[in-house]
Amino acid sequence: MPAIVLITGATGGFGSAFAKRFAALGSKLVLAGRDMNKLKGLAEEVGGTSYLVQFDVRDRAAVEAGLASLPPDFAEIDLLVNNAGLALGADPAFKSDITDWEVMVDTNDKGLAIVTGLVLPGMVARGRGHVINISSTAASYPYPGGHVYCASKAFVTQFSLALRADLIGTGVRVTSVEPGMVQTDFSLVRFKGDAERAAKVYADTVPLTADDVAEAVTWAATLPPHFNVNRVEIMPTTQGPGALGVHRTPKA
Repeated sequence: MPAIVLITGATGGFGSAFAKRFAALGSKLVLAGRDMNKLKGLAEEVGGTSYLVQFDVRDRAAVEAGLASLPPDFAEIDLLVNNAGLALGADPAFKSDITDWEVMVDTNDKGLAIVTGLVLPGMVARGRGHVINISSTAASYPYPGGHVYCASKAFVTQFSLALRADLIGTGVRVTSVEPGMVQTDFSLVRFKGDAERAAKVYADTVPLTADDVAEAVTWAATLPPHFNVNRVEIMPTTQGPGALGVHRTPKA
């Protein structure tokens, strides 16, 4: 059972679900996010013992300061859940806003790598620990309009596997959790507050929930120390991989 759990992006749909699960298990939580008021509200909601750190994972100096501020009772992270991440836009690449691309790469990849790089040495020194990275089925199954988001999640999956290669013999585990369609505020963020467009993503189907993803994360995190889950890919029953796209030109 992880004694101390650090969750980035803690106030989002996934992060809140993870926090509730680990608080119920008796873990002490380090909740990280950009909005201190939301972090305080989440800590009150989940109960248990929490320490709050305010930073944007894109800001390396703020991340370093936040993690350096952890008191001794919270400093020895047993489980890092790299949850902070987002998608922005779904237009074709040639119509997309490059600023959105930068935000996705800086959050999903650079931010995740920086937090991991700061936490990992302590885990290795203690001979125990677990890093769970929240990737996506988009890492394996690209789709129109996914371009940089899909690529950013492919980085997360490959980074997770590469970490495993480096960490053999250290006692530190790494898992890539790769959900498909999950109904949270993900699409609302992607479409920049367009609730109608976001709702259409989940219309007439039964997507996964944040609690379903938390089930997978908790399962991987609470297995015996000798048992490493490299990757876990989950989809709702109503979703599956699609066929490759083909453009056909009608004959004259």
